[in-house]
Amino acid sequence: MSKSIFTDNNKFLAKTKYSHLPKESLPTMYDLPSEEIGDSGMPDEFHFVQCQLLKQTFQPANYPKEEIYSAIDMNLYFDENHTNWYKRPDWFGVVGESQFYAKEDLKHSYVIWQEEVVPIIVVEILSPSTEKDDLGRSVRGSNEPPTKWEVYEQILEIPYYVTYSHVTNQIRAFRLEDGKYIPFLPDSQGRYFIPDIELSLGLWYGKYERATCFWLRWFDKQGNLILIPEELHEKELAKKQQELMQKDQELVQKDREKEALAKQLEILNAKLKEMGINPDALK
Repeated sequence: MSKSIFTDNNKFLAKTKYSHLPKESLPTMYDLPSEEIGDSGMPDEFHFVQCQLLKQTFQPANYPKEEIYSAIDMNLYFDENHTNWYKRPDWFGVVGESQFYAKEDLKHSYVIWQEEVVPIIVVEILSPSTEKDDLGRSVRGSNEPPTKWEVYEQILEIPYYVTYSHVTNQIRAFRLEDGKYIPFLPDSQGRYFIPDIELSLGLWYGKYERATCFWLRWFDKQGNLILIPEELHEKELAKKQQELMQKDQELVQKDREKEALAKQLEILNAKLKEMGINPDALK
């Protein structure tokens, strides 16, 4: 992994080229467009819903919640010398960074020279119109901005990059090594473990937002699903139902024991009477 973005405190920082530039002279999030210029961003509903699931389940256990941030279809500005250049990842995750821009102001865009923390991972959902660019097969023309692959790999040096095809259910994962993206192989479960955030990314088949299909989502380091609020609620309900059933079974068992004791007492009283002993006199 590139040493220019990995520090001792496990934060992925922007390159030091930004450190000598006074922030006051550079445009901020408020000065730059937050909307897609030209064509709209997400090509279909699956893109947004899938990225929403990634956002909900991106919960690195080794970072406090206030230092975990992720965004869907947000402008990512990467060059202070070309402030009209940006990329718009389908989803990206950041650790060591607040969700707020200043105080409690939500981010409009992600401006790297202001944030000074690069994403640890970017995920692109492939579509016919973007697949070539997402997989680094597009070529930059003269006087054109760098390609998406060049920005992620060479300019920002984002440690992990993943693409996913909803059509083929194929995941392509890459990690940065010596300044280049190399294929990142899955584990025996078909998941991609990222030790820096103690999470794995993999496929899960199930229902989400009323659609049942394969979804890309996060797992913890033990291989358990990171649950969304609805799943947590269902799990809590199931736990409470289990506890109620257990209490009911315990009550039934106690009733059975009482009935057995009553039956034994009835037999004992009968034997005492046969012997000419009044059971009531023994109380």
